[in-house]
Amino acid sequence: MAKIPRNVIDEIRNSVDIGDVIGRYVQLHQAGKNLIGLCPFHDEKTPSFSVNEEKQFFYCFGCHRSGNVFQFLMELKHIDFVDAVKEIANDSNIKIPEQYVSVPAKPLNNENRQLFDLHDKAAKLYHHILVNTPAGQVALNYLKKRGMSEELIEQFGLGYAPDQRILKPFFQQQKVDYQLLRKSGLFSEDQQGELRDRFIERIMYPIKNGQGQVIAFSGRLIDTSKTNLPKYLNSPETPIFNKRRTLFNFDVARKATRKDGRLYLFEGFMDVISAFAAGIENGIASMGTSFTEEQVAIIGRATKQLDICYDGDQPGQNAIDRAISLVNDHRPNQLQVKVVQLPAGIDPDEYVQKYGPQQFNAYLTNKEETTTEFYLRFLRNGKNLDNQNELMQYLNQALKVIAQVQAPLEEDMYLQRLASEFNLDRQTLKTQLDQLRQQLGIHNQPRIKQQPSLVRHQQFQQTSEEEHRKVKLSRTELAEQILLRYMLYDREVWMHVTSDHNFHFAHEKYQTLYLLAASYFSENGSYSTADFLDYLDESSLQGTLGQIENLNVDQEVDMRAIDDCIHMIAEQTPLAAQIADKQAQLKEANSLHNTELATQLTIELVKLLKQQQRLKTEETN
Repeated sequence: MAKIPRNVIDEIRNSVDIGDVIGRYVQLHQAGKNLIGLCPFHDEKTPSFSVNEEKQFFYCFGCHRSGNVFQFLMELKHIDFVDAVKEIANDSNIKIPEQYVSVPAKPLNNENRQLFDLHDKAAKLYHHILVNTPAGQVALNYLKKRGMSEELIEQFGLGYAPDQRILKPFFQQQKVDYQLLRKSGLFSEDQQGELRDRFIERIMYPIKNGQGQVIAFSGRLIDTSKTNLPKYLNSPETPIFNKRRTLFNFDVARKATRKDGRLYLFEGFMDVISAFAAGIENGIASMGTSFTEEQVAIIGRATKQLDICYDGDQPGQNAIDRAISLVNDHRPNQLQVKVVQLPAGIDPDEYVQKYGPQQFNAYLTNKEETTTEFYLRFLRNGKNLDNQNELMQYLNQALKVIAQVQAPLEEDMYLQRLASEFNLDRQTLKTQLDQLRQQLGIHNQPRIKQQPSLVRHQQFQQTSEEEHRKVKLSRTELAEQILLRYMLYDREVWMHVTSDHNFHFAHEKYQTLYLLAASYFSENGSYSTADFLDYLDESSLQGTLGQIENLNVDQEVDMRAIDDCIHMIAEQTPLAAQIADKQAQLKEANSLHNTELATQLTIELVKLLKQQQRLKTEETN
């Protein structure tokens, strides 16, 4: 396999934004110029993982890992450089010439790629039939009557499967393997073993994975008079489609969460599409089944807040109850849930059609409520509160809900509301609430309320600086970092330092970075952090570069300060050179099995290292 050319690597790396790629695996928030999140490479409670989109690199102030988009995938997935490049190329639809690609991929991966390709072609065919052919006219008219613009139809790639069976001959003409068609989920099989198009006379909603690849379809009947057929028909599970792990529009919604830090969970695809038309791009829906544990985990990795927006009827309220319970069971204290309940008998799609996008947007904003508020209303269902027994039952259930509230002010608000509505003494309710907390064993739990995002960001910045200070740097090492920082970004400083042929960094890692930078500049006219990181094979060097890139230095160069750095480094260089020389001699003595010489050299090396350590201690103090 030939080495992938530098220009191909550059094209692939520049085709994506590192924030978008890392955002698939790490929940990121804006903090100043950078994005921050919990580091995926070590356990931590406070975010110390930073992504610089301007320079296209990441750095963790906690574990000091650093790199570009390729190195992130290599570290996260334990893959090599070529596989990381191929993965990004695949995401960006960039074809790498065959001679640069290693031996064939595993059969399973190859089959998955073929299934992705089949679904992509099917989606394009269905879409073409809908918007460009007479066969799709009825479906197109139906969608337009539902308020669907051409832009929305294009955005979601909607299509139409006509009454003729067109998909099978379409793929047969392309000589697609029969067994692959069987596994695709696009066909059903009759008793004679013949494949038939699964979707007939249905509006087609492409279902995509988190990377935006079509993996399945949901088809809606136009002619609902055919009561023997389901209104919606979904693809069966396949090697690329697991409905428990799939959320409609998640690939788009995840990116949109950066604007307001939340996802909206709707019941149906049309609800998501109507919300999108109203400017709510971060809407998702489950796959026609109950909300699942796997979907909760996916959402929890993407956002801190989930707003559930289901129908206001009884089934809708029951579904909200199940969704809240599922989140509480699997993501307690990690995913904050809010509820936006529409008036009974109307779903989000119908609300948009009736009142318009602006009114719907305003409703989502103004009618958001806590889960406590939802349950205080939900628990009334089926109860006659004029009946004393049923009222007492409701009040006991309501107090159990309020007992979970962690903010004293919020708790007081709910108690006041109950006391006012039912003409009760607030203090009596408070006393009973405290007794209930003791019975439930939650009276001693710390009250930790999720902080607003701004406070979290400030906390991150403070902690990050503290973590950074834990990396004890001597004055010499700090001078080396500052000097390298200016050398990389300022050509005049680079020429000034390199004009002294006797100059040598005191520490080996900075000397190595300097030599690699010299090689880099011999091939490149200007410096790019993401590009230079490809030159660094060792993760320790990538981490060191990350520290250097995060230095807070003046933009204007003061050549006197540069000379001060050079002078400070030069004072340490002779000792560093002696240590390096002694280490080389010791290595040679060991290779010659000269025990006596090796012992003597070891003693001398220890003395030099102690001297170096003493100087570092003096500098630090």
